[in-house]
Amino acid sequence: MILEIVLIIVGLAVVLWGADRFTDGACALARSLKVSELVIGLTVVSLGTSLPEFMVSFMSLLRDSSDMSVGNVMGSNIFNVLVIIGASAIMRNIDVEKSLLYRDIPLCLLVSVLLYLFAVTEGMIVRWEGMVLATLFCCYLYIAYRIALKDRRGQTSSSSSAKGENTDAAAEVPAWKIVLLIVVGIAALVVGGRVLVDNAAAVAREWGISESVIGMTILAGGTSLPELATSVVAARKGSFGLALGNVLGSNIFNIAFVIGFCSSVVPMAVTQIRPEDWAMLIGSPVLVWLTGFTSRKFSRWEGILLVTCYVAYLIWLCGFSQTVS
Repeated sequence: MILEIVLIIVGLAVVLWGADRFTDGACALARSLKVSELVIGLTVVSLGTSLPEFMVSFMSLLRDSSDMSVGNVMGSNIFNVLVIIGASAIMRNIDVEKSLLYRDIPLCLLVSVLLYLFAVTEGMIVRWEGMVLATLFCCYLYIAYRIALKDRRGQTSSSSSAKGENTDAAAEVPAWKIVLLIVVGIAALVVGGRVLVDNAAAVAREWGISESVIGMTILAGGTSLPELATSVVAARKGSFGLALGNVLGSNIFNIAFVIGFCSSVVPMAVTQIRPEDWAMLIGSPVLVWLTGFTSRKFSRWEGILLVTCYVAYLIWLCGFSQTVS
């Protein structure tokens, strides 16, 4: 028990260190490519921080545990929206860009609804449905690419008019260092998150917590630690686009790519997900959209509201598990 607790602390320290390196590298990449931090958050950062979800889901599928694979993605997405955005807003008030309200959050909601429809109609996500999700992911990347080109042209024209006045600090960061920061940061996030999840799950089993609760809470929350650490650190540094883009991009990646790719390889049976879990998956982005739309920012009290909703869901989940057992 003592060794597991020590490893939990070590894993958490590695995750936080990796998040700091990764955030610095991602921001430097955004400035060097002359694209917005939101675009980098929606693509590079979200793909990197979603590696744990992909590995856990794919390995669970290969072991004939498709419910665990889908449950991991669902739990991670619920955690991402309620806890990560909530914690980031508690750390610092976050301004919400218009594109998030009219493009990214609705797209996140769309893939969540599609996953629900695919799963409940036949109790299985078949190959063609997985291909539909994967196709949506490709369209999402294309949209992000077009936005990046537009941002780059806009920043290039504005910087050319002010040429000679200021030297861009990001230009001083060499490409090899940016790549090193991103690669080392991702590696630390994945390794630290894995150590933290494994040992936290071991402690939970010793305390008598059921496997289902471990999957929807510790496993899902643990694989979301890279997103949590990255977004909180980004919010603390004032990189709001990176903080929000990381969360929404990760959610879209989790469903459209992870579930889409896995079910395209092997059809995924979904029989043990409760209606309340589906309601949380679909309702959480709706709640975030409503809170962001009211004042075009996430205030501290709204962050507290989001985290409180997750805590209430967690209490219900633990109570349900004890009732079933």
